[in-house]
Amino acid sequence: MVMSLRKLAVNQKGCIKAVTASGEMGRRIRDMGLIPGTPIMVVGHAPLADPVALRMRGFTLSLRNSEADCITVEAV
Repeated sequence: MVMSLRKLAVNQKGCIKAVTASGEMGRRIRDMGLIPGTPIMVVGHAPLADPVALRMRGFTLSLRNSEADCITVEAV
């Protein structure tokens, strides 16, 4: 099932399929290592659902919902 990164549940794993952000935000997302083919796992959501914390490549990263909405993942 393909969806936005923000819609993954806590402890759900996925694989990045596309980054739809352009410009500065797109560059920043890619610089953080969020590129197609990268496996990720959501480890938590803040109490008000923003930001989302994910685990990838041996570290934890937090993203704002506006950034997470620009990343398409396939749930596994």
